[in-house]
Amino acid sequence: MSTLHRLLRPLRGDRAATDEEPPVSDGASPDELSAAFTSRYGHTPAGVWWAPGQAALLGEHTGDSGMTLTTALPWGVSLALAPTDDGTLRVASRGASGQAVRLAPGRQPLGAPAWAGRVAGVVRAARESGQLPDGAGARVLVDSDLPAGGGFAAAAALECAVLVALAQAHGNDALAKDPAALARVSHTPGGGSHGASTGPARAAALRYSRGNALLTDRRSGRTSTVPLDPHRSGVELLVITPRQRHGLRAGTAGRRRAECARAARLLGVDALPDVADLTRALDTLNDPVLRRRVQHVVTEAHRVNAASGLLRVGAVGELGALLTSSHLSLRDQFAVSSPTTDAAVEASSAAARGARMVGGRGESALVLADAHRAAEVRRAVSAAFDSRGWPEPEVRPACPAAGAHRVDG
Repeated sequence: MSTLHRLLRPLRGDRAATDEEPPVSDGASPDELSAAFTSRYGHTPAGVWWAPGQAALLGEHTGDSGMTLTTALPWGVSLALAPTDDGTLRVASRGASGQAVRLAPGRQPLGAPAWAGRVAGVVRAARESGQLPDGAGARVLVDSDLPAGGGFAAAAALECAVLVALAQAHGNDALAKDPAALARVSHTPGGGSHGASTGPARAAALRYSRGNALLTDRRSGRTSTVPLDPHRSGVELLVITPRQRHGLRAGTAGRRRAECARAARLLGVDALPDVADLTRALDTLNDPVLRRRVQHVVTEAHRVNAASGLLRVGAVGELGALLTSSHLSLRDQFAVSSPTTDAAVEASSAAARGARMVGGRGESALVLADAHRAAEVRRAVSAAFDSRGWPEPEVRPACPAAGAHRVDG
């Protein structure tokens, strides 16, 4: 178990997903966030940093094994930070009123939000790993413009922004310039419920580059970039975040992991993506639930491989069929979609090239559409939600963004 995982575990408890994510505001510019920091703490910050939210194109629901294809979103978590040498940490949010939370090593004030505890966990992990001196502390002001509860790895973005900011503000340039070393400090194996981010999500937030998607082997942690330029292909990625929440119940992800692990044992493989003969594997299993799980994981692995091949030759528009196929499999075979994402995918089908759910609990949907039909997709999804009596969803165009970095100056 890594240092960060051990430190964060007692801070998580059974908090709700929204408590794991920093409060959302209108998205301050670096200058505005710096000014707000100065107003809050009475002195200027050392700088302003940012890390992106993330969305999976394919592959995230495979029982924590196999390959994932993800992209950084143009929205994320920003923070202004000033280093201190008194060993204490004060954390506040631009999106919430109230005093800054004061955190000392080894102590978590009662009632402090979980996202503030995550900041403390990163600071302590960096210190205990020897990357920061024992007396290293910070004053931090956090801001986020990620859709609240959208399933876009806000916790991973927060932790990575903090880690990069700490490294640069405390003068550890070697760490700040080494994504692999940063990932080792921030890595946690596995994942958790209620929005707890996973090790791969943290590592990815450090490695994204503008105009590219990231292909990640979840078992080895190895990554590679593949080009993703929707505009050049005349298409647009739309992120749809329902305001009416119909996400999965807590614990569903854990049950799916257990089912995949059980099926792998019965089939004599280390993990389900290793299955070479799907027909034979399905004939071997008697449990219909496990058969459905195996069918999803194995076919999803093939979809990830096909998608990465298409992106490498610039065929972004051809991803649509793979996205829709993945969503149908997530809905019917893996049983992790939600009524709102199902409605968004169905409503967009007439005008879009393809769509699928995103998020660990089916929180949002990702739609690929020809640019000239994006408005048609918006209208169709809005009408579908209105007909069900649901609030109009938030729809944002997205383009692949860079990873965690300093944004001021």
